[in-house]
Amino acid sequence: MKFGRPTIFGLVLAILAPRIAFAIPAALDPLTVLEKNCVSCHNAKDHKGDVVLDRAPVAVETPKAIVEAISGAEPEMPKDRAPLSAAEVAALAAWVKDGAKIPAGRVLEDRHVPGLDWWSLKPIPTQQGMVPDPTLFNETEKGWVRNEIDAFILAKLKEKGLKPSPEAKPRVLARRLFFDLTGLPPSPERLAAFEKARAADPEGAYRALVEELLESPGYGEHWARHWLDVARYGETHGYDKDKPRPNAWPYRDYVIRSLNDDKPWGRFVREQIAGDTLYPGDPDGIVALGFIAAGPWDFIAHYEVGEGKLDGRIAKHMDRDDMVSAVFNAFMSTTAQCAQCHNHKFDPVTMEDYYRLHAVFGAVDRADRVYDLDPGAQQRRERLSVEIGKLEAALKALDKRVTDAGGAELAELRDRLRLLRDKGAGEVKKSPEHGFHSQIVNRPDAGKWVRIEFPEPVSIREVVVIGAHDDYAGIGGGFGFPVRYRVEVADDAAFSENVRVLADRTRSDQPNPGIVPLTFPAEGVTKARAVRFTATKLAERKNDYMLALAEMRVLDTDGKNRAAGATVTALDSIEQGARWGAKNLVDGRFPTGGDPEATRELAALRAKETTILDRLNTPEIVDERDSLNEKLAGARKELGGLPEGRMVYAAATHFKKFGNVAPTEGKSRTIHLLRRGDILAPGDEMKPGAPPMWEGSAAEFPLPEGASEGEARAALAKYLTDAKNPLAWRSIANRVWLWHFGRGIVDSPNDLGRMGMEPTHPELLDFLAAKLRDDPGQSLKSLHRLIVTSAAWRQSSAENAAASAVDAGNTLCWRANRRRLSAEELRDAVLSVSGKLGREMGGPSFQDFVIEKPEHSPHYEYELHDPDDPKAQRRSIYRMIVRSRTQPFLTTLDCADPSQMVAKRDETTTAPQALALMNNPFMTAMAGHFAARVKDAPSPTAAAFEIATGRAPRPEEAGALAEYGKRHGLANACRVILNLSEFAYVD
Repeated sequence: MKFGRPTIFGLVLAILAPRIAFAIPAALDPLTVLEKNCVSCHNAKDHKGDVVLDRAPVAVETPKAIVEAISGAEPEMPKDRAPLSAAEVAALAAWVKDGAKIPAGRVLEDRHVPGLDWWSLKPIPTQQGMVPDPTLFNETEKGWVRNEIDAFILAKLKEKGLKPSPEAKPRVLARRLFFDLTGLPPSPERLAAFEKARAADPEGAYRALVEELLESPGYGEHWARHWLDVARYGETHGYDKDKPRPNAWPYRDYVIRSLNDDKPWGRFVREQIAGDTLYPGDPDGIVALGFIAAGPWDFIAHYEVGEGKLDGRIAKHMDRDDMVSAVFNAFMSTTAQCAQCHNHKFDPVTMEDYYRLHAVFGAVDRADRVYDLDPGAQQRRERLSVEIGKLEAALKALDKRVTDAGGAELAELRDRLRLLRDKGAGEVKKSPEHGFHSQIVNRPDAGKWVRIEFPEPVSIREVVVIGAHDDYAGIGGGFGFPVRYRVEVADDAAFSENVRVLADRTRSDQPNPGIVPLTFPAEGVTKARAVRFTATKLAERKNDYMLALAEMRVLDTDGKNRAAGATVTALDSIEQGARWGAKNLVDGRFPTGGDPEATRELAALRAKETTILDRLNTPEIVDERDSLNEKLAGARKELGGLPEGRMVYAAATHFKKFGNVAPTEGKSRTIHLLRRGDILAPGDEMKPGAPPMWEGSAAEFPLPEGASEGEARAALAKYLTDAKNPLAWRSIANRVWLWHFGRGIVDSPNDLGRMGMEPTHPELLDFLAAKLRDDPGQSLKSLHRLIVTSAAWRQSSAENAAASAVDAGNTLCWRANRRRLSAEELRDAVLSVSGKLGREMGGPSFQDFVIEKPEHSPHYEYELHDPDDPKAQRRSIYRMIVRSRTQPFLTTLDCADPSQMVAKRDETTTAPQALALMNNPFMTAMAGHFAARVKDAPSPTAAAFEIATGRAPRPEEAGALAEYGKRHGLANACRVILNLSEFAYVD
């Protein structure tokens, strides 16, 4: 309603007057009453009824209108909540009568927090006594009940005067079971064997098939797809620059492996939040953290902008929001993210609760992280990574001391250098022969050298070295020029006789000269047979290191370049066509260009910078730097000596800096409550915690002083799997039911709160939740077994007009729900019946596209992919999932959007689906293979029909298909069969 100026206010006060006289406790603050009951709707953001209470001053007319709305036997306000008590109404009425005064500077805030009285927040009872009383059923009904699930289903059906449907036919039931547990079709031979076994022992044969399929590797591959939908799993970042994540797949394999191993559900949850802390000796403890990192990531905002700028900080906030939302939506079916700007309006989650969850993830980033199968190696790797990080930080701090000591002189010189650098590198001209390039290594302290040898001694005046130019990784001029180096001459090529040093730049880091020639005079040198350039600290390329030079010139006393065409040898060299090669070092070709004046000034300023730094680097500083470098080299060498670790894209705190993403090394960012969710309006600093969703739980985790970020995540993991947590166990029980029946007991699987749907069978949901929670193995397979062996799951999907009139949506489970195969199931079924499905498990994902422009913003071109590519003929779970451009064929068939948390897939029926199934190159190619598989059968089309549908064709079907095959070819007949509804649907 829109409040206006009340006209019956006096009457309201008259009615309330007796209550005002005796019902207002002294401690009942009218402003607190407003904050707890009214501000959540009537605020500057929501503006309900044009009433704003959280903006001072508040007009008297507004409180008057509110008093009118909350009064009477059936008050209008508050909406969707219990009415205010008589004392609260009286307090507000007295306050209004007194002039509705608000102290100066007081701004009302939303303090409403919904209670724990909602069904999903009530404790889950034990299983004892939960199953409906058998005396409710007659003998026929008792005979239908196969396990506890059926008793719950039957009790609800009886309430509505409904009866369950008969059991499905054996072949229909077996095909349903294959797809439900493994996502793959059964072969005709397997179906025939099942029918034969069932004739001898109906229940034993059925249960044996259930066990066979639960133990099949296909079970984990199929059920992992359900979980990965919830985990918003993708293998590219999303957003504008949708770059690939080549190391995302180990998390996918972890999910498959965990489900096949029937890992206890509680451990599965805990590993995905804090496995590295709770299970430090298990590689799964790291790989599982792929869950936290699985969602989209803004490459530009994080990598290119960074936290030093506002947009980068906003991106980091939204990144944590994704983590918080994912954890609470997936494991708790709670929309905690609704409390970002205000207290949750419907569920007991305050803004403080929401930002406490941010504090849990305050130190976490998404990055490639090393994991090992050897626990000891993993622990040493973690220790060395931390040690290296500290040593690098100490070196940076030492360099800052030197820079600070240089004062204004050094600062101004470097400002001028920065201005000249771009000017001096402008309009660079370079030939296809770039220069010499060493082999690539993974650490900067791996020494490299290159030398020039003369056939006879040369009188040397000076040696000139010119840097290379390459745009790789945006480096440009000075590409590969070492940070520290030495120039020497000797009387023999082996450098064993009369070695003399022309320049030693190994004691401190040197500025990159770009393409400006560096000249090293040969003072005091008479003659030499060889010149050697040695790099002791290499330049970074992109997460690796190497030495590169465009040209070396050796000028004799007459000014002639004696290096031209001389022999060049090196420790190692990349010989890459015309571009890179040892001979390019003396070919007279090197990059030139830019402003000549700027180039000369740049060289002079760099020389001056070197002079200043030599003065500032006192012997004490040099010794300290050398000590740090020695320790750093030792740690890197030890790290390099460990078995090569594998990488997973996961939540991480220790990693090599990339772009503007720097590791926190476990130190949490300071997290503030943000007023109205505005990063520019920080409030109180928050400590790690979670919403107190059950009696006895605390909002803030009881962590010791100085607790690590891992301990905060471990506290959250234990919170999520606490036996008293009512939401966590109901959430997964409801999801499993949904994935079996196509509809959840609560059909809003990501929201069990007041804005979600209410359960159709609340007692059954609690029974399933308690069964999983109280099972010593917390086995999902036990839950599957219970469900698929129930009579309710085995029902026919046949329509019943009378039952539909009572329950058109089949919410009470009076029949089975016929369903279309999911996009992945359909693709896998096509590969399977065509005889092309590869069954190798795990490893890097296959790509069913061609990537164009991968170095900038990749273009994923599916139309360029060969549908007969054998690498892509694996199960769809192993497909590389792109966010920005999803697979067109699978998207048409309602594949999940990897950028969203998809709790329940859409199931649409559209014309493009029919066109895709008939004409997509994948379908036509597989129809050809299907035809080749059955061509030698007595009746090829009949054989193809039985392989695809699980039954032999009726005579009229067999005749029509055979005739079609004769007229249009066997491949086209097979294509028709692959388009049958009976192939694409499960009864």
